[in-house]
Amino acid sequence: MNTVFALAGIVIKELYRRKDFYVLFVLTAVITIAAASVQFFHDSHIVRYVKDLCLLLIWISALLVTIAMAARQIPSERENRTIFPLLAKPVTRGQVILGKFLGCWLASGIALVVFYLFFAIVTGTREQNWPVLNYIQALLLQWIMLGIVTAMTLLGSIFLAAPSSTVTIVFTIVAGILFLGRHLNVVAIHNTEPLRDIIYTIYFLIPHLELFDVRERLVNDWGLVNWLDCLLAALYGAGYMMLFLLLAWLGFRRKNLSVS
Repeated sequence: MNTVFALAGIVIKELYRRKDFYVLFVLTAVITIAAASVQFFHDSHIVRYVKDLCLLLIWISALLVTIAMAARQIPSERENRTIFPLLAKPVTRGQVILGKFLGCWLASGIALVVFYLFFAIVTGTREQNWPVLNYIQALLLQWIMLGIVTAMTLLGSIFLAAPSSTVTIVFTIVAGILFLGRHLNVVAIHNTEPLRDIIYTIYFLIPHLELFDVRERLVNDWGLVNWLDCLLAALYGAGYMMLFLLLAWLGFRRKNLSVS
């Protein structure tokens, strides 16, 4: 495990060295300014709209940072030929996959903490309301979702040629799941065989990332989600993480690492 944590530490340091980290601070500043404008309107409905906008930006920016960071891990090691001395230490391919995953997932968690900390401070000072547990719960659920996305992206980076392709395809898939995934069963009902079975199969196979989205509860101050439901969601997310990591490991152990 020391090897896995060492690899994860390298990935986390990469977050600070690359532009992603500075983009994160810029986006955080934009969110803070947007939330601060709530004081100008003096309207509870406007307050909710701005909070909704801030949370949407948090989700989009966190997804972009996570997917971009995970997509370049394995390809960059191959292109820079650092994968060969890494595997000669000895480090197994499974440890590489697990270390890269853990590093990206922890780095995305750090990013989320920064986002939610600024969001909580700004909205709290304007509304004089500090639902700390709600923020912590929303952060943890979103972090679990990002774990699934991280594992999915690592899997894609094994088989796709370029990080840009991985980012584009994974982000499109994730956006499709978030916006359309919950409605596929309804779409299936209105179709005939065999299309109905195909849509139902997709519906039951995809990870339903929308289950981790509690933005509406935060915006409308609906209170906490039952912690047992959160635990079940965490187990659901862990299952998909393990599945994607297993597939990534199986693909990586068979992959020719030489660069032509």
